[in-house]
Order: sequence, then structure tokens, then C-alpha cells
Amino acid sequence: MSTLEIRDLHVAVEDKEILRGVNLTVKSGETHAIMGPNGSGKSTLAYAIAGHPKYTITGGQVLLDGVDLLELSVDERARAGLFLAMQYPVEVPGVSVSNFLRSAVTSVRGEAPKLREFAKDLKNGMDALAIDAAFAQRNLNEGFSGGEKKRHEILQLELLKPKIAVLDETDSGLDVDALRVVSEGINRFRASGETGVLLITHYTRILRYVKPDFVHVFAAGKIVEEGGPELADKLESEGYEQYTKASA
Repeated sequence: MSTLEIRDLHVAVEDKEILRGVNLTVKSGETHAIMGPNGSGKSTLAYAIAGHPKYTITGGQVLLDGVDLLELSVDERARAGLFLAMQYPVEVPGVSVSNFLRSAVTSVRGEAPKLREFAKDLKNGMDALAIDAAFAQRNLNEGFSGGEKKRHEILQLELLKPKIAVLDETDSGLDVDALRVVSEGINRFRASGETGVLLITHYTRILRYVKPDFVHVFAAGKIVEEGGPELADKLESEGYEQYTKASA
């Protein structure tokens, strides 16, 4: 069992405070949805946890099983069991999907997987996500559609098997079929009950497929309301205006 604890986290970008004291705990077996309007700080939370250099931590802690992730480099955070599925994955010309994934698995595990075993896991993961076999030899994210990029992020998730997965707007840019496939991948990942998921989204549509245990509303850089799945239904019908007005 693992626990991610975010304690009074403050984050700035170019001297402008974005996160203003975030407190959140995610445990194995739990799925937490963070919802909120554009500019509320949701993606800032994801990238700050992962260690993006653009985001300056001005206060607080982020602990994974008692280890302060803020003291670790980006790769050390990944090896500690943290995973970030990015909203806008970067194109990497000259690096194939299969080579990238095998390198990532090797880095996280500390040893290279056996080639036959890795090839089997890769094929099974691609089949489950309805990804064509030729995809493995394509350059990483180069010329990928939005759906292909997001399926690849979930493929990484299933191969790396992190303790805690932070999924930043994984539903962004997906059509109905791709949303269903990606959601099924997330549900397979969390089915063991040994991992925690922090799912960041604007909309409730992915939450129809990936049922959260907890919903947190973000506004002006902090959590302003918390509840169960019923809170997402409230947001669907009423929107975020009441929270943005209160935080103005």
C-alpha cells in the first residue's frame, strides 16, 4: 500500500503564485478526480509534483510513502513510483515508441526487461488499447493524433506500473471511441487496488467510465470543495461559476 501526501503546497511561475496551499492525500486503491475551470491550477499541481523546472515550489511538501519527492530529481521521482500522463505529450523525432518504452521500463526497474518478455507485454498492452502493431516503430508522438498520444500515455502507465498515477486531462481531444478505450486502460491499471490515481479533468464525461472515489474542486490555486462522485454531477449541472466568484 502506498500513499501520496501533498501538504500545504505553494507553487509559483515566474514569481506569480499559482498554488496557494494545496492539501491532498491519495492512497492505493483510491481514485481522486480534480475538477475546475481553466487557469485554476490543476495542471500546475501535476507538473509541480512531477518536477517540471518551470514551476517553483515556495512552500510545502509532497511525500510518497514518507519520502519527500521535492528533494528528488525527475527520474528519481519516477523510480520512486510516481507517473505523470501529460496533457500535451512531446514529440521526439528519431526515437521509436518501442525503444522509448523499453528504456523507460529499464530506468524505472533498474534493470532491462528480457526482450521476449518485454515484447509480449508490449503486444498485449497495444492489443488491449486497440493500437496497430506498426505503432511500435513510429517516432515517439511524431504525427500522432490526439487519441494516439493519449493511448500511448496509458500504454506507458500499464507497462511501468507506478504506485501513484497523475493523469492530466487524459480525456482532452478524444472522440467517444478513444475515450472509452483509454478509460478501460485506466480501469485495468487500477483494478489491482495496489495503485492510486489522481485524475485531472474539466469535464465529467471520463468520470462516467472511470468512477472516482473522491472529487475535489479547484479554484484560484486551491481546493475549495470536496466530496464523492455526486459532486461531479453537481458540477455538470451547475458549472464552476459559484467557485470562481467566491475565489475572486
